[in-house]
Amino acid sequence: MSLLIRGGLVLTGSGMVNADVLVEGDGVTAIGLDLQADSEIDASGCWVGPGLVDLHTHLRQPGFEWKEDIASGSRAAAAGGYTAVLAMPNTEPAVDSGAVARFVASEGRSAGLCEVAVAGAISAGRNGEYLAHLDELWEAGARIFTDDGNCLANSGLLRAAMEYLAGRGGVIAQHCEDTGLSDGGHMHEGAVSSLLGIGGIPALAEESILARDLALVRLTGVAYHAMHLSTAGSVDLIARAKAEGLPVTAEATPHHLTFDDATVRSLDPTYKMYPPLRGIADLEALRSGVAGGVIDAVATDHAPHAPHECEVPFEEAPRGVIGLETAAAAVNTALSPTPEVFFDRMSTAPARIARLQRHGLPVEPGGPANLVVFAPGQDWIPVSFISKSANSPFLGAELRGRVMHTIWEGKVTHSTVEARA
Repeated sequence: MSLLIRGGLVLTGSGMVNADVLVEGDGVTAIGLDLQADSEIDASGCWVGPGLVDLHTHLRQPGFEWKEDIASGSRAAAAGGYTAVLAMPNTEPAVDSGAVARFVASEGRSAGLCEVAVAGAISAGRNGEYLAHLDELWEAGARIFTDDGNCLANSGLLRAAMEYLAGRGGVIAQHCEDTGLSDGGHMHEGAVSSLLGIGGIPALAEESILARDLALVRLTGVAYHAMHLSTAGSVDLIARAKAEGLPVTAEATPHHLTFDDATVRSLDPTYKMYPPLRGIADLEALRSGVAGGVIDAVATDHAPHAPHECEVPFEEAPRGVIGLETAAAAVNTALSPTPEVFFDRMSTAPARIARLQRHGLPVEPGGPANLVVFAPGQDWIPVSFISKSANSPFLGAELRGRVMHTIWEGKVTHSTVEARA
C-alpha cells in the first residue's frame, strides 16, 4: 500500500517546498506534483516535515501505571505528532540497569506507535550516592543519562559520570535544582508567592546548579543537556557557555513558554510544576531563547498524574503536567514560528541531541517516513486527552495549530481526519 500526502508545504533539504510526498513501505519514495497512490492525505494549508521528537517524556512504567503506561503514552505521543520520545528513568524500579532499559524499549516496540528511546539513570536508584550500571545501560541503547526528577547534587559523582560518558560520546542531562534552596517551595519566589503566602523557589535554585555543571563540562568535555530551563539567568548562562564553545544544549517546555507565575493566583494544581512558572521577564527570555536558538529544543516534560492525586490543595498537589498532545499547538500559539524554526526546535534538534538517526531529517526520497502533518492556522480547544491523565494547563484553552496526521515508519499512527482512498 502506498500513501500520498498531497498539497502540503514540505520541509526538504532545499527548504520549504509546495509538493506531494509519496510514502511506500517505511520510506519516502518521491516528492513532486501530481503523484498517485493507493490512499491519500489532504495536506492543503499544512506543514509536512519530520515527525516530532520529545526529549523529556515520563511514561511512568514500570511502577506507576495508574498515571500512564508505555502503551497509553505512545498513543498520546502519536496524537501529538511525535514519532519518537525519550522515556525518563524515574520509574520504580528506576532505569538504572540494562534489564530495566531493555524492558522499557521492548514495551515501546510492542506498543508500535512511535520509537521509545530510553534515558538511563546516572546514579543507582536515582539516589545520588553511587553510579548506576552505566556500562549496562549503554549496551542496552541508552545515550542520555539523567536522574531527572532529582538533581544530582554530588559534584564528585557527577564528575565521574561525566568523565566516563565523555569518552563514549554520551550525554549528561540535568534537572537543575538545588534542593537546599527549593525545599518548602511550591511556586516561583516573588511577588505572587508573597501575596499568596506560599513558599517560593528562587531562580537561584536552578541557576546555581547550572553554573556548577557548566564548570564541570569545561573540565570534562562531556556533552551536556540542561533540562526544562525556566529563568532568564539560565538562558544567559547557556548563551555564554555556547559562546565559549562548550558542548551544551538546552530545552524549554511549552508551559514555560506560555504561562507566568501570575496564573498560580488561581491555586489550580494544573499550574504546579518544577521548575515552577516564573516571572514575565523569564517567560520573555525563554521565548527569545527558543526563537533565537540559544535554547535548542522544546521538550514536553510530559508528567501524568491521576485525577485523585490532583484533587488536593495546591501545596499538596504533585508537580508536573502532561504535554504530548498539545505541545505543537502550544509552541505555535506562543511563538508563531516559521516552519523551519518549528521543525528544528520540535524535531531536528531533539533528534540530534538524543542520537536518533531516523528522526528529525528533512523529507527526501530514500529517507524514513517518520512524518507529521501540522495545520498551523487551525484553531481548536482541547477538551479531553488520550493520555490516562488530564492534568494539563491547556485543557479548555484556545490554541492555534493542530496535528492532523502522524506517520511512523510509513504507518499512519494518528489522524484527526481520515485519509481518502
